[in-house]
Amino acid sequence: MQQPPFLKKGDKIGIISPARKVSKEDVQPAVELFNNWGLGVVFGKNLFHQDNQFSGTDAERAEDLQTMLDDASVKAIISARGGYGTLRIIDRIDFSKFKKHPKWIVGYSDITVLHSHIHTFGIETLHATMPINFIKHAEATDTIRKALFGEKLAYKIESHPLNKILFPATIQGDVVGGNLSLLYALTGSFSDINTNGKILFIEDLDEYLYHIDRMMLSLKRSGKLAHLKALIVGGMTDMKDNTIPFGKTAEEIILDTVKEYNYPVVFGFPAGHIDKNFAIYFGKRVRLTLRDKVILSY
Repeated sequence: MQQPPFLKKGDKIGIISPARKVSKEDVQPAVELFNNWGLGVVFGKNLFHQDNQFSGTDAERAEDLQTMLDDASVKAIISARGGYGTLRIIDRIDFSKFKKHPKWIVGYSDITVLHSHIHTFGIETLHATMPINFIKHAEATDTIRKALFGEKLAYKIESHPLNKILFPATIQGDVVGGNLSLLYALTGSFSDINTNGKILFIEDLDEYLYHIDRMMLSLKRSGKLAHLKALIVGGMTDMKDNTIPFGKTAEEIILDTVKEYNYPVVFGFPAGHIDKNFAIYFGKRVRLTLRDKVILSY
């Protein structure tokens, strides 16, 4: 995998919103923080536009992403927020200049579309919290700084009763994945990821439990769960149930889906739609230490 250059003081970071609408007030704390890190900030031309729930029309959002990808002075691009909409514009984007001169793409949730699409090029990206969430958890936000500037990242993962560790081991592999709903939506498309021999990370928000079951079964039937080195599960937040209960939690559904496979399954990783949303390099080789405590380090 190809690693974009790490940032240095004086570099510029671009802020766009390829999905839901956003206000200047929403991103101002992030602007101030980036400035404190020694970074200049460039707004997408259409960042604060509105088209119903979207941050401008499909054409406007695509224009902002294309401009940031092609601007050599912009060294990283962060999405202001998620929501829904990146899938609507991904096929409008020309990544030819980006492939020659990669830069960090940062975000999570709906930005899984960009992570997955760019992963097919063999280029690393950064799954991390976004400007609209910066004030919620300073520690999570600081992991973006560390990741963008190339500082060491290592996380201890709290023990979870459903963890399937199998035996003490150290596993190495590239991490891929993101939001489960988007991975499901991308299956069979040009943006679909190859999970063979990888460590898969998944998280989700505000889904019915039977949807989680359906999406996990879809990944299984498409072969994406059969040849993993490990499965890491982040926040499965605000799950919903029907009047007649499904009978399992999201975590239990996930574990049941992969129970036949002989690889570790780790729950409770601090990433996803939670305040403690730590940065993860996607496409970068990671060391997963599975002993009394689970440690993920780069």
